[in-house]
Amino acid sequence: MPRLDAVTLKQLRALIAVSEHRSLTEAAAAQHLSTPAIHSQIKGLEEAVGRPLLIRPSEGAAFLPTAEGAALLGAARRIEALLSQAGDQIRALATGHAGHVTLGTVSTAKYFAPHLVAMLQQACPDIEIALRVANRGETLAELDRGEYDLAIMGRPPRDYLQGAVPLGPHPHGIILPPGHPLAGAEGFDPARLMAETWLVREPGSGTRILMERFLDRTGEGPPARLVTMDSNETIKQAVIAGLGVAFLSLHTVVEELRAGRLTLLRGQGLPLMRHWYLIVPGQPSAVARRIADQIVALGGAYLPDPPFSG
Repeated sequence: MPRLDAVTLKQLRALIAVSEHRSLTEAAAAQHLSTPAIHSQIKGLEEAVGRPLLIRPSEGAAFLPTAEGAALLGAARRIEALLSQAGDQIRALATGHAGHVTLGTVSTAKYFAPHLVAMLQQACPDIEIALRVANRGETLAELDRGEYDLAIMGRPPRDYLQGAVPLGPHPHGIILPPGHPLAGAEGFDPARLMAETWLVREPGSGTRILMERFLDRTGEGPPARLVTMDSNETIKQAVIAGLGVAFLSLHTVVEELRAGRLTLLRGQGLPLMRHWYLIVPGQPSAVARRIADQIVALGGAYLPDPPFSG
């Protein structure tokens, strides 16, 4: 019975060389081996297979493969082709020209992240990009677990400041339903604003933290009533329905502002401008570094342009 588990790559390459050059001497030269070494490789291969693999029809004639030799020769060439392909893939991975990148974003970024991924795939078609969206707490937890190669958020945590790269402006504002008494006014009475019902994200949300800091600066104390909701979409619909006002990233309400379903509060310090950041944790792979560089090179072209005029 053939013992193909005993076959080596050197033996298969010797078989390929002899079949191509039809001579042990020429095959040895092509492989940078001695003729006895090539002969030894062929002999060991025939012992493993249990059948002759090469024949010489007459004294001094060229070597030709037997039927068994031809079968093994086909397999040997396929193996060489697969190894060559693997080598190409490894080189591509090592240079960042192929591979897989997981990009995590906070939920507020979902309004532009798909457009960003489409731009990245057009620029780097050989790189697979997986987009994962979560709230800020979940995004930070997955960053810490090493589940993201890159992440985009509005306020980089202290542990990742060193790897944080600003990407573009991130405006925030107070949104109102059309026809609200504060809509259209140039300025606002802080006490009147604090008397409103405020529709807010969950504690720990980056948007909520920024809202609380903004309201603290008004000097009028906390809002009269806070209603917590778990998504920007729910908050937007609640404001449109007249249930209250909200402080949100303006990148989440671009379409509603343009369509007139929402309006912006105008006044000093509004809109509040912050930045989006790209987080590049630890030592990124070559492919993650290439995608990070591409994101930075886009210069925020994927970010929506909110109509600040309200």
